[in-house]
Amino acid sequence: MAAFGFSAEDFEVEVEVWPDCWASFECFAAMQTQWRTGMAGATGLDYVALEPVMRLQGIPKAERIHTFEDIRTMEMAALEVMQVKRER
Repeated sequence: MAAFGFSAEDFEVEVEVWPDCWASFECFAAMQTQWRTGMAGATGLDYVALEPVMRLQGIPKAERIHTFEDIRTMEMAALEVMQVKRER
């Protein structure tokens, strides 16, 4: 965590997840080890791993496009937070 500018306190945040977003949130959380990183830190999720994770999470095929869109929204928000942490 420290290599990316995080501490344990950075993860002690309470968030509300709406029920209709819960499956997308769980899928995003399951992707936590799939960040692509470089010299400037995280650049995004490794989408190659996303479809297998969706299958393992039981996301129906009909919902995968919507789930992907939700995950991209969470990914962009996470990248913004990581950028702010790096700038401190």
